[in-house]
Amino acid sequence: MSARTSDSPIAGVGPHLVRTVEEAAIACASTIGKGDRHHSDQVAVSAMRRVLDSVPVRGQVVIGEGERDRAPMLWSGEQFGCGGEGAPELDIAVDPLEGTNLCATGAPGAIAVLAGSERGGLLTAPDVYMEKIMVGPASRDLLGDAIRLEHAPERNVGAIAEAEGCKTSEVTVVVLERPRHQELIAGLRRAGARVRLIGDGDLSAGILSAMPGSGIQAAMGSGGAPEGVIAAAALRCLGGGMLGQLLVRNEAEERRLRETGVEDAGRVLTTTELAPGRNLIFCAAGVTDGPLVAGVGLHQGQTETHTLQITNDPPELTRITRRRAA
Repeated sequence: MSARTSDSPIAGVGPHLVRTVEEAAIACASTIGKGDRHHSDQVAVSAMRRVLDSVPVRGQVVIGEGERDRAPMLWSGEQFGCGGEGAPELDIAVDPLEGTNLCATGAPGAIAVLAGSERGGLLTAPDVYMEKIMVGPASRDLLGDAIRLEHAPERNVGAIAEAEGCKTSEVTVVVLERPRHQELIAGLRRAGARVRLIGDGDLSAGILSAMPGSGIQAAMGSGGAPEGVIAAAALRCLGGGMLGQLLVRNEAEERRLRETGVEDAGRVLTTTELAPGRNLIFCAAGVTDGPLVAGVGLHQGQTETHTLQITNDPPELTRITRRRAA
């Protein structure tokens, strides 16, 4: 199905979703470096929710700020949009501010982001951890075969190097710098890979593994499951791929999985299981400057935003720079 056909929820809605992430990014800009990550997140959520009310769809948040009793808005299951009967149905997964700590400290890489699809096109993932391997187009077809979550890091790096046509010493893998990743980092270094440690933002890292010219071949380790679904949507649009396995640490998380319909938490999920939609869109607006997209800037009394929009049908990557009165 073409994304330009009238029965696709993505047809015509792209500009509305771009505006949604832009407004969230602009709202966050005034909080950069102020040291209050909770406030930064709150203003992003409020701005994003306000714009979503004007989108001409019958929309539903499948991944948002948490369950209904824990989030004032953008909770999982919340309805949005101004479309009446006959309007297209749209599911979205949102992260109004990916990298709250990055924004609060003025560090690079904070973004406002969402992914969208026709109804049922995005997995409803609870807020638990997910073990992930994310790779670009060259290594995508090896996922689940030569590249597996249960393989040692050295083995996976060797497979990625062979697929990329390079030495293992030329493979760059991004990993969140966390104590839980010490063994993973040690294995990657034993393989000779270049390990790029980041403080936050594994969503951006995973997407960069499929971006031409990024210099990143993979992202590995555990991070948020909601971010994994959003990354899967972007990777499908870019021709990359990933494997994800939900991690349950306690009874509360096990109950949360059951409530969202996940019956086998131990099963390894593929890209198309995480984001099975026929029509996918990914939008990210920069808050602070980063490798994926530039941040909000002020120029001669104008606010400048930089946004990345990616779709899978047709496969397109568009960068949008917009200036408006501050």
